[in-house]
Amino acid sequence: MTETTETTEEKLQRPPAEVRFADELALLREGDADAPRPPGWALSMEAARRFIVGDEVRGIHRKFVGDPSLIDRALVTLATSRGLMLVGEPGTAKSLLSELIAAAVSGDSTLTIQGGAATTEDQIKYSWNYALLVSEGPSPRSLVPAPMLNGMAEGKIVRFEEITRCPLEVQDSLLSLLSERVLAVPELAGADSMVFAREGFNVIATANTRDRGVNEMSAALKRRFNFETVFPIADFQTELDLVESEASALLERSGVAVPPRRDVLEVLVTTFRELRGGMTAKGEAMERLSTVMSTAEAVSVAHAIGVRGWFLRGEHGTPSDIVECLAGTAAKDNADDLARLRRYLEQQAKARPGAQWKALYEARHRLPG
Repeated sequence: MTETTETTEEKLQRPPAEVRFADELALLREGDADAPRPPGWALSMEAARRFIVGDEVRGIHRKFVGDPSLIDRALVTLATSRGLMLVGEPGTAKSLLSELIAAAVSGDSTLTIQGGAATTEDQIKYSWNYALLVSEGPSPRSLVPAPMLNGMAEGKIVRFEEITRCPLEVQDSLLSLLSERVLAVPELAGADSMVFAREGFNVIATANTRDRGVNEMSAALKRRFNFETVFPIADFQTELDLVESEASALLERSGVAVPPRRDVLEVLVTTFRELRGGMTAKGEAMERLSTVMSTAEAVSVAHAIGVRGWFLRGEHGTPSDIVECLAGTAAKDNADDLARLRRYLEQQAKARPGAQWKALYEARHRLPG
């Protein structure tokens, strides 16, 4: 990585995957020159897989914690004429996975559409520079391409985040693009009026199951995607390691000079897993929270704990900070979740051995209300 790139990356809060992992992508390309690859891909399918799931021998670290067969199916889908739809609970790293795949396949993960109630067809396909449009009329110079037009023209992956948050008519604007692989610009004449997709173009969409039924996709659009479900991390140790590594990286970027304490993170991850699943580590049923208690949310809370401990007291975060930071997480969707969290601290935390669990129980009064 050049000095200029390093300086630029240091100033960005979150550089795209192709910048963060530029050295690994370059290393994979060097050993991948003669490998067979789908048309338009920057890497072979095997090299793209190694970029995501890791390869210790080649010095490529794992970036996505999940079933490797999911990565295989996702890459195969993108090499066909169907788009890839990643569905799952919020916080299961669907967006991260789509970013990593786009970076590996196209070398560019920035052609992204963020779905929402206000998303319009212009933000998906193209719009116009109205000053030029008025003075010159419709022309390629006055055309302002959106991610889908750029992706088709350049033969790259386009990411459509939270597609089910968009109105149905906006979703269905993808139908002809995914089936005919052509984008019409009727305002222009001649060859400029049609943009044909180049090799390498495809779409990765994401949708979380909490939004199901809000703007359910039409059957016609569903047929143009292969669906893959991204599940929460099943293994406690794997989730703990992930939270620790991600929180450590975030804390370093935030100027925190000390890493998170492992024993505090063990309490945090255990709490998240039990409140998420409604089951204790011993298999006993308990109340679960209605709000999202995902791994991504656990990383965010671990980050907040470290920031709070370092900048307010000059130390590692403590279980008291867990309670303070959990309050904002628990109150997002349902006010009753704060009462459920309080009961968890009074009933479950009280019965656990260890100094950190005791400190968590003793800090229960920090919950608001």
